[in-house]
Amino acid sequence: MNKTNNNNFSRLISNWYLDNGRDRLPWRKQVTPYRIWISEIMLQQTQVKTVIPYFRKFIKSYPNLKSLSSASEDDILALWTGLGFYRRAKNIYKTKEIIKHEHKNIFPKKFEELIALPGIGRSTAGAIMSLAFKESYPILDANVKRVISRYKRIDPVEKELWKLSETLTPKNNIFAYTQGIMDVGATVCSIKQPDCRSCPIEKICNSAFAPVINKTSRKQKEKSVKKINFTLAHSRQSFLLFKKEEKTFWESLWVPFDNENLKKEIIFKKPNKTKIKNIDHALSHLDLNITVEIFDYNSPFEIKTNLTHQWVNKNEINNYGLPKPIKTIIEDYV
Repeated sequence: MNKTNNNNFSRLISNWYLDNGRDRLPWRKQVTPYRIWISEIMLQQTQVKTVIPYFRKFIKSYPNLKSLSSASEDDILALWTGLGFYRRAKNIYKTKEIIKHEHKNIFPKKFEELIALPGIGRSTAGAIMSLAFKESYPILDANVKRVISRYKRIDPVEKELWKLSETLTPKNNIFAYTQGIMDVGATVCSIKQPDCRSCPIEKICNSAFAPVINKTSRKQKEKSVKKINFTLAHSRQSFLLFKKEEKTFWESLWVPFDNENLKKEIIFKKPNKTKIKNIDHALSHLDLNITVEIFDYNSPFEIKTNLTHQWVNKNEINNYGLPKPIKTIIEDYV
């Protein structure tokens, strides 16, 4: 590949960022390795507009690595409620524990150390190195894949795109380039309707103004539907919740009693009254049809079970990691 073209590519991207970049994003206002790490984990599989309020809430609670070091997994999951892909929150907990015990609570500065941490792959490690430490490392998130594959008009094959990203990544001005190529992909070189007239690389792009061929346009496989039946005990504004210990999409979150575990009659005594709540909830790979049978009691009671459980007051549910549909049901229940 022509070195001059590579330099032109990176220069055009970097210059565009200086005038058009999204420098008002909260993680770009005060750049630290910690803030870049949290934002990059949140941005995995999630759009920027969705992440912004969660990032602000997280940073307000834990502004730096020192403050995060004392957080429990439940504390982190509570701040993650509604953001989805909860394994990311669990990985943040695992990572901060490793940093605390193996790195003396100092954020690692080497690529090899970063990529060894839970939830940090090659692209995320590259973003942290480039943005926080100003060292030249390639990245390859979805936006970058789209920009560089269209630029060279090649099939988006992962191995080949990494080689291309390595070649295009400049040695200097790495911060502006890295932010710029992500922003071009997010705001200009969109999936369905790229705005080629506004693109900084329009004159050297091999796909400029070409019809967009959506190779994934074939009929998408319908998501399967999973039915879940819960029993939620309620008394005096408190709710009996159980920690999900199975390795599922809601692992480690607090939920009502899952009726798949065993017959609810074994645990629950006869309620004063019952109410049924139904709610549908969409995951990325699965649609959930949730039925919650709410049992009302005069006062909380003890149950005999090996399952981790707790009566939680309605005013304290923000301190617990709950799936969004369950939290909604509890908040709306009178």
